[in-house]
Amino acid sequence: MTEPPAKKACLGADCENPAGDLQCPTCLKLGIKDSFFCSQDCFKRNWNEHKATHKTAQGKLANGILSSLMTPKVVSEPDPATGHFNPFPNFNYTGPLRPVYPLSPMRKVPKSIKRPDYAETGIPKSERFLNRNKFDILDQAGQDAMRKVCRLGREVLDIIAAEVRPGVTTDYLDEVCHKATIERNSYPSPLNYNHFPKSFCSSVNEVICHGIPDQRVLLDGDIINLDVSIYHEGYHADLNETYYVGDKAKADPDSVRVVEAARECLDEAAKLIKPGTLIREFGNVIEKHAKTKDCSVIRTYCGHGVNSLFHCPPNVPHYAKNKAVGECKPGMTFTIEPMIALGKYRDVTWPDNWTSTTIDGKRTAQFEHTYLVTETGVEVLTARLPTSPGGPVPMPGMENGTAAA
Repeated sequence: MTEPPAKKACLGADCENPAGDLQCPTCLKLGIKDSFFCSQDCFKRNWNEHKATHKTAQGKLANGILSSLMTPKVVSEPDPATGHFNPFPNFNYTGPLRPVYPLSPMRKVPKSIKRPDYAETGIPKSERFLNRNKFDILDQAGQDAMRKVCRLGREVLDIIAAEVRPGVTTDYLDEVCHKATIERNSYPSPLNYNHFPKSFCSSVNEVICHGIPDQRVLLDGDIINLDVSIYHEGYHADLNETYYVGDKAKADPDSVRVVEAARECLDEAAKLIKPGTLIREFGNVIEKHAKTKDCSVIRTYCGHGVNSLFHCPPNVPHYAKNKAVGECKPGMTFTIEPMIALGKYRDVTWPDNWTSTTIDGKRTAQFEHTYLVTETGVEVLTARLPTSPGGPVPMPGMENGTAAA
């Protein structure tokens, strides 16, 4: 599960600077949130484009972002045949995907399993007052505990991935995740984390991250990110991969391009991990590689430290020229989890306050590992196994890296 960086990106078109404290005064009056710019000059340069946001919020434009700013009050009537419905029928979705409710009840965890502080209240109090510039350095016992929980996390992800196929629902995959996690005497970390209702995140097609498993059936041609996090004996593991649903997805050039670009971006970033590497360097490598595939890098969400806390320092942005602080030191454990898109990098959140999609409805893919910095380099704690489902797929029409005859 991802964590947003401390600062939002500037809303200026193609501006790569982080946003400062300058917020559009008109947006404040209209109740539009997170409308930040890096400087007064940048705000002025982008005024003509930005003011369209105000017209939308005032109901003067038919197409725009108004519906992404306010939760619709109207709820679709359940289908008499299935009981399914779209809970946000008036929302201006950016792509073809729709939520399919009702959600199944929150799954139960046996009381015998050790759980994080938010399991009952939904509030991760231990994360609220962290020093964002202080990085945990694990001793040998902590490192061994992380090795164990990450091995278990990999087992859980592989079990879910083996069930991915056309015709199954993401809610069924959540049930598989929950059962596999419990069988390993572990707690599914996303469950009730800031009130998230499910045991893992399932993000399909244009969903960047934090998709809520529901009654939607996977279709031949979909791509799906499975984001698994588990808590075992006081430590969290965090990993995810994007998978092709059916042969149709593997035959779609755009789907293969974005999925393999995301996979390669993570691999390229991981090559840098060693003592002394600056945290900000990962984003430079990721964005450089993404551009070679004609893809963009999502900026709103970032990698993060993970150990006895689900999300802790350092923040690990995935875009170039970021201002992340700190460097890699032996004993640090953190995630890198680039989200790569076919189109624009900006995002829109559904009214469920979790599901984040691309602003233009184009597809996006993500891969994530938990890493341990060692004295000589890095250990990939959540590394794929020879038996792990999924893996790289060649571009359609290509065989062994060359064009098929």
